[in-house]
Amino acid sequence: MTPVGRLAAPVDQFSEPVPGAPLVSFKDIHLGFEEGDVLRGVSFDVWPGETKILLGEGGSGKTLLMKLAAGLLRPDAGNVAVMGQNIGEMPEKELLNFRRHIGFVFQEGALFDSMTVAENVSFRLDEEKVDESEIETRVREVLRFVEMEPSIEKYPGELSGGMRRRVSIARALVDRPPLVFYDSPTAGLDPVTCQTIITLILRGRDSQGVTSLLATQRVQDAFGLANFRFDKKTGEIVRDKKNAARPPQISAGGSAGLGKQDAPAPGQESPAVPPTNVLVLRSGKIYFEGAADELLHSSDQYLKEFLASAE
Repeated sequence: MTPVGRLAAPVDQFSEPVPGAPLVSFKDIHLGFEEGDVLRGVSFDVWPGETKILLGEGGSGKTLLMKLAAGLLRPDAGNVAVMGQNIGEMPEKELLNFRRHIGFVFQEGALFDSMTVAENVSFRLDEEKVDESEIETRVREVLRFVEMEPSIEKYPGELSGGMRRRVSIARALVDRPPLVFYDSPTAGLDPVTCQTIITLILRGRDSQGVTSLLATQRVQDAFGLANFRFDKKTGEIVRDKKNAARPPQISAGGSAGLGKQDAPAPGQESPAVPPTNVLVLRSGKIYFEGAADELLHSSDQYLKEFLASAE
């Protein structure tokens, strides 16, 4: 399968990540509604090349964090920074420009029913006035990447749920973004199709260097991304023997998880992190943050019950 190559991105404040800084940073985020606070002091980072998976029971705040990262909501307190930009303070016009540099995959796919697969995938490129010949090349490349090129002239109504989700991934990747947000990308799909979607995310991470923030209720997604990788030489998915767990620590809140990593000084390289890390939300707070293997072998009673209920 031919991997998608990187093409030059437009030059502006979002074109390059800030050296030595996370691509996404949540600092002491609070968010509430009439019924009360939903997020209560959430802080975490997503570093270049990392896939951060948000897990938690329904209503724990996963989707709210995704909306905050996309600038669709603004926090009541705290700071959300994406690629060095304070999203919470951006005017709407700047937010629209910001979103052109981020890939989004929504649970429902969010495809235009009246457009073909090709037209859906090329929508952002058309808006950016990319040359038509280049648009066709890039659309075919990215559809080949998600194994949907034979369906290029079909409409969403002619596709299965899994196929629509794959087209959504193609649309998110067509502009070669350094960062992609996935909101429940496997929700409502059968187990085989779920594995296909996770495989595509693995390939994007390991062959294209895509950084991802992913919200899901399926712990299988977390373990699949953590325990496997895409081998660029063979073009196959193989078990990842290098993503070893680090010793778990106890956070200030008393929950099992990793201590916060110190950010590097300006100009320094980002800290080494495993390709995939898991964050478990509970009652609007981070209950656990660390490698998937640590989560699996945790002796914490709540985490054991959470894993058992999610199987």
